[in-house]
Amino acid sequence: MAFFTKKSKAEMRRRRKKMAKARGDGDDGATDNDGNVKSGLKRSADQMDYDTVDGISISSKKKAKTDNEQPTTIIIPVNLTTQEAKKFRKDARRKARAQGQSEDKLKFIIEGEEAIEEQKEAAAKEEKKKSKNKKEYPRINEILSTHASQKKQQEKIDKQNAINSAIPLAEKQKYVAIDCEMVGIGTDGVKSALARASVTNWDGEVLLDTFVRVPERVTDFRTHVSGVRSKDIHAKNEDAMEHEECRLKVGELLMGKILVGHALKNDLSALMISHPRSEIRDTARYKPFMRATGRSGGKLRPRKLRDLVYEHLGMRIQVEGEAHCSIDDAKASMELYKYARSRWEKELEKGNKGIKRGKK
Repeated sequence: MAFFTKKSKAEMRRRRKKMAKARGDGDDGATDNDGNVKSGLKRSADQMDYDTVDGISISSKKKAKTDNEQPTTIIIPVNLTTQEAKKFRKDARRKARAQGQSEDKLKFIIEGEEAIEEQKEAAAKEEKKKSKNKKEYPRINEILSTHASQKKQQEKIDKQNAINSAIPLAEKQKYVAIDCEMVGIGTDGVKSALARASVTNWDGEVLLDTFVRVPERVTDFRTHVSGVRSKDIHAKNEDAMEHEECRLKVGELLMGKILVGHALKNDLSALMISHPRSEIRDTARYKPFMRATGRSGGKLRPRKLRDLVYEHLGMRIQVEGEAHCSIDDAKASMELYKYARSRWEKELEKGNKGIKRGKK
C-alpha cells in the first residue's frame, strides 16, 4: 500500500482535472478526498505513467510487486562490522520497499559463503526428496511386542470384569463417581469457581449433570479445557443451578456412598463440601497409579487421568484440541477404579488392620 502526502495528493488532483478537461469530461472528472477520479472512464496505460509521486511511477511500483516474487539474494561485504552490516541490511530493506518489493523476499548472505549456502540448500532439497520417497514401516519385533502387551492388558481387564460382575447389586450401589469443571475468577482468572458438576454411578449412568451459575465476575472461562461458555452459566440459562442448590443435590447423592474420582480435592473444594477420607477412592492419589520423580525414585507425583486410562484400559479421553467433558471423566475414573479395585481394597484392609493393632 502506497502512502501520499497532502501536497502529492493535491498535485495528483490538479493533473487529473487538467486531463479530464482535455478529454472534455467536464464535471465528471471530479475527484474525492483521497484524490481518486470519480469518472467511470478508465485511463490508458500511457495516462497511468503520468501519475508519479516523488519521482516514482505508481504503475511501475505495482509492476515491481508482480515482477519480484522470486527471492532476491543480497551479498553483505565481509569487511563490515556488526553495526555496519546491520545498517547495510536496513538500507537494503528500505530500498526494496521504495521499489515495491516485499522484505520477506530478501535473502542476505555474507560474502564468501554463497557456495556454502548453495550446498546447504541442495542438501535440504535432497533430504526432503528422500523423506518423501522413503516409507517407514514398524519392525516385526515392535509389532509382536505391542500385540503381546495389548493381549496381556486385555486378559487382565477381562479377569477384573469377571470379578466385578460377581459383585452384588447392593455393593455396586455404594459407589458414585464425580467430576467438576471450573472457570477462572479474580485477577488473571487464577482462582477457580465451580461451573459444571457431573455425578455417575457404577454402571456409568448419569445421576446429575448441571451447569452452575457463578456469582462473581468470570475473568477466564477456560473454554478450550472446561468446555464452559458464557451462555452456559448465564443468569438467563434456566437449566443452570445456583451454587447452593448444586451443592445440596451433590451432597444428597454422596451421602453414605464411596466417592470415586481423579484429584477429588479440587472438586470437593469447588463444591465447598467434604467427605469421609475412608470413603474416598482418588485415582490421582493411589500409589500404583502415581509416578516417582527423580533418578532414584523420590516423591510420588499424580499422573493425568488421560494417560492412566489409555495405559491401563486402552481408552481415549480428553483428546488434544477438544474440551474436557465432566461426564466422560467421571466414567473414566470409575472404570479405572474397577480395574484396580481388588488390589486397592486389599491394601486398604491391610492398612486398617495395622492401624487397629497400633491402637491396642
